[in-house]
Amino acid sequence: MTVTVKKHATYQDLCALPETVVGELVAGELLASPRPANRHAAATTALVGELTGPFQWGRGGPGGWWIFHEPELHLGRDVLVPDLAGWRRTRMPVYPDESFFTLPPDWVCEALSPSTASFDRMKKMPIYMREQVGHVWLIEPVTRTLEVFRREGDRWVLAGNYAGDERIRAEPFEAVELALEMLWHPSK
Repeated sequence: MTVTVKKHATYQDLCALPETVVGELVAGELLASPRPANRHAAATTALVGELTGPFQWGRGGPGGWWIFHEPELHLGRDVLVPDLAGWRRTRMPVYPDESFFTLPPDWVCEALSPSTASFDRMKKMPIYMREQVGHVWLIEPVTRTLEVFRREGDRWVLAGNYAGDERIRAEPFEAVELALEMLWHPSK
């Protein structure tokens, strides 16, 4: 469950959190969430595995991206930790040596759970909009769904809604077909 830890928090408050939680600063409020459940971690790990070969290293795809798992984003006064984020190398030819990024990503992916879905949709997506992130993917491993949003001006447009074991080409990674079945926990 997402817990509001402290209002009018500082980055030092964020750093003081135990390693068992993911901390984020949104509008001066420190929020801590438990680490993702195994099903969610497996989905994002599988997705980063599917994307890095063709899009980060150019194996079987166009290359041209940096893709990171749980990067710390310093976006104005907000500090967010998306499950995955990617930057086009045309915007970020070399990634920074620091433990965080100040350049907003071109793409983020959030794995939704009942305890984080509202926070991701209502708090984080407006920040991604403000920072002009081009695409947001929302993955729901329990229901086996993927929503793909594209920023158009000052609003999010649903660019794709996928489910189950579909084979898809989804923005901004439409150059390579992805098999959604790779993201889901195997059925018993």
